[in-house]
Amino acid sequence: MEAEEAETFSSISKDHDTQQVLKVLEALKQASHDLQKNPDSKKTDGGVCFGCSPSIKALLELENESESILSNDPHLTTLSTHLTALKTLIHNSYNARQRYRGLRSFLIRRLNNHEISRVAGSIESEIQAWIDREFIETLMQTLRRADETKDEVLIDLMEQFEERIARGFDRDLQDCILRSKVFNELEKILCDSTFSKNVREASAFAIVELITFNKDVFVGEVLMGKTVSALVSLSSARSIQILSILIKSIRSPIVDELVSDGEIPKIIAFLASEDFSIRTMAMDCVLEIGYYGRKEAIDAMLEEGLVKKLVELQKFETGGVLMDVRGESMNTEMRPFESCVARFAVQLEVGEGLRQREKRALKQQVLKRVRAAHVSDAEAATIVAEVLWGSSP
Repeated sequence: MEAEEAETFSSISKDHDTQQVLKVLEALKQASHDLQKNPDSKKTDGGVCFGCSPSIKALLELENESESILSNDPHLTTLSTHLTALKTLIHNSYNARQRYRGLRSFLIRRLNNHEISRVAGSIESEIQAWIDREFIETLMQTLRRADETKDEVLIDLMEQFEERIARGFDRDLQDCILRSKVFNELEKILCDSTFSKNVREASAFAIVELITFNKDVFVGEVLMGKTVSALVSLSSARSIQILSILIKSIRSPIVDELVSDGEIPKIIAFLASEDFSIRTMAMDCVLEIGYYGRKEAIDAMLEEGLVKKLVELQKFETGGVLMDVRGESMNTEMRPFESCVARFAVQLEVGEGLRQREKRALKQQVLKRVRAAHVSDAEAATIVAEVLWGSSP
């Protein structure tokens, strides 16, 4: 019991120290960012006046305040060196203003200001790297104890992670993510049915953002793991939406995975869901598969009765030949199944996954299945005409 209390106290103490360091570093980071924009300073009243560059004053004050904090963390040694160099550059710039006049003073200060801006940028980068390391460590500790953590805490941390990597590629951050195996922990949560739907969806969105962050690195993780199957088994509108996003990003390779894992029938089955949002997301997913899928994927969808399902959706749902109460056609966001058979055919026609002869043969297959669907001759003729003449995908 005493050991547990000691561990808890140590954890609380560490968190407090981390928050103290973070507060100082955030202030340093902002001052460094401001200094890059305006590195110049002036002298008035016998001393250095930072009215022209208040960020310099802030940095020097924080450098004194943070000296003891920086010395306790080996990760901040480089930052401490940069701060010392910055202090020297600032004083050199001030001395040049006092000792020289005219062009010589201008050139020396111009050179110093360039160096000040460069060092300030290095300071900002070092601080961001420290913040990222601390955040990833906190994220990983939380994900590893996910079954003991409240849903809102998990979701909030994963959304923070998503927001951070959405800012753009950062090699140091990527190295930290790879060393910590963040992807593996996110995928574990996505695949674990004991977690709530919201938590699993949050982990899936974080995985999608990792693909955007660096497709070359993280696509392989998705294709070798269980992400795709987990998204299908989750069977929610958002999970199907995420699957569509991944198909659009990864293209044919992920569609091949869907085929080999036997997930195509499940996706087609979503078109018959009682949940309108699931049907809508499934329609988007089918269109993406139609665009990027190879012949095996298209054949698998057709064998599951896709065309007949699309004909039924076009006829009976809010899309198709129905009109709104004012007798006006609505857009595909409001009417997601409008001309859906023709839109699917267009995806096959303009898509990347099929050879030209395969496109022609599959178009004939679609037409044949339209005629075989249980609709009137007039309805079949209308749909056939749409397929032959094309419709916006």
